[in-house]
Amino acid sequence: MQKGKIGVSSDNLFPIIKKFLYSDHDIFLREIVSNAVDATQKLRTLASKGEYSGDITNAKVEVKLDKEAKTITVSDNGIGMTAEEIEKYINQIAFSGAEEFLDKYKNDANAIIGHFGLGFYSSFMVSSQVDIISKSYREGAKAVRWECDGSPEYMLEDAERAEVGTDIVMHINADSEEFLEKSRIDQILNKYCKFLPVPVVFGKKTTWKDGKEVDTEEDNQINDVAPAWTKKPVDLKDEDYSNFYHQLYPMADEPLFNIHLNVDYPFNLTGILYFPKLKNTIEVQKNKIQLYSNQVFVTDSVEGIVPEFLTLLHGVLDSPDIPLNVSRSYLQSDSNVKKISSHITKKVGDRLAQLFTEKREDFESKWDDLRLFIEYGMLTEDKFYEKAEKFFLFKNTDNKYFTMEEYETLVKTEQTDKDNNLIYLYTSNAEEQFSFVQAAKNKGYDVLVMNNILTAPLINKLEQKYTNKRFVRVDSDVVEHLIRKDDSVKEMSWEEKNELSPIFKAVCPENKDYNFIVDFKDLGETGSPMVITRNEFMRRMKDLSAVQGGMNFYGDLPESLNLVVNTSNPLVKKVFEDRDSAIGTELDSLDTEINAKKAEKSEVDKAKKDKKDEEIPSEVKEKSEELEKTISALKDQRKEKLSAFGKENKLAKQLVDLALLANGMLKGEDLDKFVKRSFELIK
Repeated sequence: MQKGKIGVSSDNLFPIIKKFLYSDHDIFLREIVSNAVDATQKLRTLASKGEYSGDITNAKVEVKLDKEAKTITVSDNGIGMTAEEIEKYINQIAFSGAEEFLDKYKNDANAIIGHFGLGFYSSFMVSSQVDIISKSYREGAKAVRWECDGSPEYMLEDAERAEVGTDIVMHINADSEEFLEKSRIDQILNKYCKFLPVPVVFGKKTTWKDGKEVDTEEDNQINDVAPAWTKKPVDLKDEDYSNFYHQLYPMADEPLFNIHLNVDYPFNLTGILYFPKLKNTIEVQKNKIQLYSNQVFVTDSVEGIVPEFLTLLHGVLDSPDIPLNVSRSYLQSDSNVKKISSHITKKVGDRLAQLFTEKREDFESKWDDLRLFIEYGMLTEDKFYEKAEKFFLFKNTDNKYFTMEEYETLVKTEQTDKDNNLIYLYTSNAEEQFSFVQAAKNKGYDVLVMNNILTAPLINKLEQKYTNKRFVRVDSDVVEHLIRKDDSVKEMSWEEKNELSPIFKAVCPENKDYNFIVDFKDLGETGSPMVITRNEFMRRMKDLSAVQGGMNFYGDLPESLNLVVNTSNPLVKKVFEDRDSAIGTELDSLDTEINAKKAEKSEVDKAKKDKKDEEIPSEVKEKSEELEKTISALKDQRKEKLSAFGKENKLAKQLVDLALLANGMLKGEDLDKFVKRSFELIK
């Protein structure tokens, strides 16, 4: 019996590496430069342990582009490799040198990047051939050269290299010649390598001379080896945080404030998160937080690391404890990720609570910029909601701020309805809804300003959590009915409303965006003749549709508006008087005929009483149906006469247009007609 181990064939592995291992081909340069940084960090570690006595003060990684030769070379003066090490670490694919090195120097080598030993092979995604020229730090080591064209065959021989270190020479293939452009290399290095812990040099700095750009003698170092997040908070000033923010986002406004993360147990996490100024829309640009692993850029898609609402923040996170796949481009499910996510949420909540407690006035001054972020967190993260309840602020139309508890105390007496519900009145636009706001304030009510895209889902959540609290927008009803104190309000019957509504329905605008429902209420002689209110339920559903995108049924419906006619207003009474003068006799005649037909039908229907359908004579059924049709036709005639009167009555049209004008809904030709009609009525 023979025993052995199954090996991985490079025949099968190379095509995977070249085509599928990495999501973006430009990753190759990050991997090769990162390996060079690893090699340099290893040598520094050995020097600090007294195992290397050479000079490491000028340690750097250099990237060189030769467009004519079609090569990119990455050189370092790091640890280097012997022929045996190349055989072990390069030829034995996926055996990680960093992994073995970490095991040996686990207490000192805290800046080793590699984990899988596959990064080097990303070079074959863009190369027809890759050469390695390396000289190990070991005493008496000879330089060696390794060469491979991406097939399982390779060549290894002695070479010449004066100094310790490694050159990786990539011969760029015909499909990847975009990487032979200096601007492309600049772009990649700036994206992935601008905060590496070892100087990375690409060419020389330039200056303008004799009207053209020329190279100087000074190396063009593209990275900051000690960015702000790698330092202790005590060593940084406010201007340092500001400068670093603008280093990350040169065109951004000044951030509101920041949180410096510095955790070493039970996981390693450093970083700086900034609260940006957000507009009154959810701009979920989930590429503002940059994720690094030991200062190597990994990704700007951090949804797996931070809760969704924190993707609104800007800044940097750096952790070697976040598990990554071989391309370092996608996060894997891991308990550390959940712990880090929970920790970041806690730190953000604690920081906001601290600012509120210690600097409430400053916190209030920034509330309008913070509010959208905090509301988003409350809606999407229950643990954050628990913290946010204590520093979430309501803002009223007098620009005063209240915690939830403070506001309840303020309005409880005046704004509790007959069913013991606490009513929170709010406006989405204090200017456009000015008359409604003033009417509420004149009645002794307080009005909140809730005017962003998250208002609808937030008040839904609050109403679900507190079943005895309701949010009502000030323009959802007339002020007398916003907070019902008792049931004493006498309203018209449905029949009475149906009698009058055709007059005003006839002069409502025909608009696919609006659906008008005419209602009648006694608002007093001094009340407005007509008021347009918005159905609370339908409007809120449409607002939710705009946020969630999945409630298209409500989103596609026209807005439901109530045209409330004040039956006590003298101008409305004048319309009723005009109706009586113009068509009163005709209406009375129709009413007489309708009542006669109803009486006749009532007599006929007596013959049907207490009988089964099959027992009723057919002539009785036919007579009843005939009378029903006649009554319906007479009612339609009556409705048509009322509609025709309404269309011809200038005062009715003028009152409706005034209500539309008060709501900013009278525009274009309709506004022009209103102005002309106003002149006619004044004469």
